[in-house]
Order: sequence, then C-alpha cells, then structure tokens
Amino acid sequence: MLLSKNKLIIITAPSGAGKTSITHYLLKKYPLLSFSISAATRKPRAGEEDGVQYHFISEAEFKLKIEANAFVEWEMVYEGSYYGTLKTELEKSWEAGKTPVLDIDVKGAIHIQQQFGPNCLSIFIEPPSVDELKKRLESRGSETAESLATRINKANYEMSFSHHFNKTIVNHHLDEACKETEAVIKEFLGW
Repeated sequence: MLLSKNKLIIITAPSGAGKTSITHYLLKKYPLLSFSISAATRKPRAGEEDGVQYHFISEAEFKLKIEANAFVEWEMVYEGSYYGTLKTELEKSWEAGKTPVLDIDVKGAIHIQQQFGPNCLSIFIEPPSVDELKKRLESRGSETAESLATRINKANYEMSFSHHFNKTIVNHHLDEACKETEAVIKEFLGW
C-alpha cells in the first residue's frame, strides 16, 4: 500500500526555520491535509503531548520498531535522539481520504522522496540567514549554548541540500512563506 498512487507532502527545514509554523497553518486551513505524527525518543517540550506533536517512545521501543520494519524512514538526528515516520501514520491518512503532511528533517525527507518519487511534493523552508536562525532558536529558550551550536552547525549542513527538493521557500516573513507554501501544495494536489 505504501508505494501506491497516494500522494504525500514533505515540509523540511533546519530546526527553527519555520516548518512547524507553516505546517500548522496548512493543517488549520485544509481539512483534507493530515499531520503525520512522527515517533521520537526525545523528551516532550513544555506543552507537547504524546500522540499530538510526536509519539514519544523509548529508545528501546524505537529500535524494536526499526527491527519490525515499522518505519518508512528513521534517523538518529542528534546523538541518542531518534525520529521516524511510521508506516501506519501514512496509511491512516490515506484510508481517511486525506493527504499526509510530514514535518521532518532533511535526511528523512530525502529518503522518503526517493521512495515516493512523483507522488511526493518536497518543500524546503530556508531561513533568511544563519544569524536569523540563531535568533529564532535562542528565542525558544529551550537551547543550551552547546545544543544551540549543534543545531546551527547542523543547519549549515542541511541548507547545502536545499537543491534536492521540489521547491525552496525562504521564510523572510511567516505570512508570506505560508501563502507561498500553500500555493505550491494546491498546484500539486490540483486544488
């Protein structure tokens, strides 16, 4: 069922570039889009709930799911922090007549894009600059100096892959980036 003619949308970006805000905008506006809840081994941030933003599971449980081939893609994004897209999440959306929207990291996005080819629309959200990205991450208040440096280094690396995706949208202003993303998705889905 996974490699059928069902469509899916990937929104990817370095951490802090705005992909989650854009994803929320789209999901609120279009009921035929469905959020694909990723599995993650990290601890929930303030306000996050299991089964809403992520399926928060232990590293041991995650590894069992890897062995059971339960993921379409998975990555160890940061040391000891695994993230993955469960096959059941995509199937659940398609069975409900919806198009899943995946808010995932760059490596996972490339992997899924390779599997789904033309049935997949991949959108890379790029920050206006690394300095702006750093400001956005600092404003979250959830980063240590070390984790911020790790995220900035990773962001520089991830931005070098932007040409691998169907569309790159620079998020200078969130409202404009949301509307630009919306237009690309509507064209892809024939709305």
